[in-house]
Amino acid sequence: MKLKSVRVQNFRSVEDSGEFTVEHLTCLVGKNEAGKTAVLQAIEGLNPHKASPFKFEIERDYPKRYLARYDERHPDDAAIVVTTKWTMEPELKEEIEAEFGPCSVVGDTITVARGYDTGLLWSLPVSDEKAIEHLIAGSNYSAAEKSQVGSPKNSAALVAKLKEIAASSPKHQALLTKVSAYPGSNVLSRIRKLCESYFPEFLYSSNYDRMEAAVHLPTLKAQAENDSLFTDDALRGQRLFWEFLEYANVSVDEIMEAKTFESLNARLQAASNTLTSEILDYWTQNQYIEVRVNVAEGRPGDPPPFNSGAVGRARIFNTLHKADTSFSERSAGFIWFFSFLIKFDRVKKDADGEVFLLLDEPGLTLHGLAQADLLRFFDEKLSPHHAIIFSTHSPFMVPHERLMSSRIVEDLVTFDDRHRPTPIGTKVRDDVLNADKDSIFPLQGALGYSLSQSLFVGKHTILVEGPGDILYMQALSAELVRRKRTGLDPQWVICPAGGIDKIHTFVSLFGGNKLDVIALSDYAKKDAQKVDALKKAKIVKDGGVLTVANFVQQEEADIEDLFDPVLFCQIVNGAYELVGGQELDQTKLMAADPNTARQVKKAEAYFNVLPEPMPLYSHFNPAAWLLSNPSVLAGDSEPVAKTLDRAEVMFKALNALKKED
Repeated sequence: MKLKSVRVQNFRSVEDSGEFTVEHLTCLVGKNEAGKTAVLQAIEGLNPHKASPFKFEIERDYPKRYLARYDERHPDDAAIVVTTKWTMEPELKEEIEAEFGPCSVVGDTITVARGYDTGLLWSLPVSDEKAIEHLIAGSNYSAAEKSQVGSPKNSAALVAKLKEIAASSPKHQALLTKVSAYPGSNVLSRIRKLCESYFPEFLYSSNYDRMEAAVHLPTLKAQAENDSLFTDDALRGQRLFWEFLEYANVSVDEIMEAKTFESLNARLQAASNTLTSEILDYWTQNQYIEVRVNVAEGRPGDPPPFNSGAVGRARIFNTLHKADTSFSERSAGFIWFFSFLIKFDRVKKDADGEVFLLLDEPGLTLHGLAQADLLRFFDEKLSPHHAIIFSTHSPFMVPHERLMSSRIVEDLVTFDDRHRPTPIGTKVRDDVLNADKDSIFPLQGALGYSLSQSLFVGKHTILVEGPGDILYMQALSAELVRRKRTGLDPQWVICPAGGIDKIHTFVSLFGGNKLDVIALSDYAKKDAQKVDALKKAKIVKDGGVLTVANFVQQEEADIEDLFDPVLFCQIVNGAYELVGGQELDQTKLMAADPNTARQVKKAEAYFNVLPEPMPLYSHFNPAAWLLSNPSVLAGDSEPVAKTLDRAEVMFKALNALKKED
């Protein structure tokens, strides 16, 4: 079963999240206190992992402002907390059809929900009637016997009829015995049982364990034998050390039972080599380290229990500085990362069936590049075995190569005419483009960072104002290339510099990379001195400072002014779902700010007078919408033609500036 969508209701800050889709690896992005943890814990409650005691509790979890009215709000049935929709995988469909016939499955979407004090509530795309027809057809009945059974429409009717006629034929008795063996003597319950074998447990993690740097091996062995090592939360650090040894393919028993130094040393070296190889695959912050496993007799001066008996220690040797330190003395980020790798490798090995991971703010102590390593670990090690939903507010934890797999989490409030607040609660939205600017900041940061990093591998670089410029240029270039016209040379790498006044600093910082750099900037009269200063500084090659005003017939211009006004309005309407009286057209756009020819300034002025909760205009949202809806540029209308003509002239000018390799 593959999870398609989730809806959370009646849980803490989430009155109704709305239905949102999920992917195999889904990132929840939002500000602190937006409700990301509540969403993850509600999903966990659908079918908690066997190691978790979590269950929904009305007094703790039901939204407090409605708690006193719970019975009034839910007079007949318990409040539903989480509703999920799943795709039925081919293997499950084949198993159901093998038992109940090819006509028994009538769809591919399974709905599973849970509420307060309820079990799992299943809605299955199967026909009870068709399944019963198949059972009857497979009973080798004679015409007379089949006539006796008739055409029952559900399991209750079938069982009642079979009990009535069972004594008249062994075949009736055989079918009755078969159906009575189903849970509740019910065909649908039997099919649900088949589905349950494909249904995952949900493992929620927020307090990520840290591995102990040293353990007393006899004590560790005893704790494992009496099972306290695996049940006592106070021993989680020691448990990770046990898992750390098993991750290295060496057990406590093997270490303690080694009879000779060479035997023990060989096992410890093998463990050290395995651990070093694994950690360096995913820890790129420092490649000059080796993980070493050390076992020695305790010394009298060490604190109990490390003053006698065999003591196992994890130590990190720095090959550059020729020094080793205790694992506990490494950075908080390294300890977290190493412990996380060990822990979730164990989850994979221990899983009896499917385990769906819910990770709350993983990697908070990690440097940005180490967070990128963690994402790679998700992709390469966890994702092949587990579906994952994780939350973050760090740009480095957003998968920049698939931003649209992110979901925005917001805690919304409305205000009445007297500006009194009314909480709406936590909402989760698939449409990342229409969230407030603070919520989507990690996405913008992830995109900007990703594009900036391309400078280290891109020989030819165009510096532009911001991410929106990049998306507009990509969309226009793609459509021109599709029409076999001139788009932007693919050797150009576009990077946001943050404005004309930041280009000098940018080129100075990255000039050591010997990049072929030019600049394409928006232009306003106030920028004239900055543009002239940049040209005179000669940090960009002659002729390499261009403005959008060079390609449109107006004195001041932004990248948006390449677009015909009619087409620009269409893009803005699509991005913000403006309809009816709020729909933007050329007349409204021109009238919004008569003092400027710049379309983006006119759009900003128009949005400033729209009623709440319409957000302020963002340069990024329409550009991202256009990139996701390229068909807008696919027609032969006059606005599209004018737009593409201007863009082609600009791309030809940019391509002409590319230095030959």
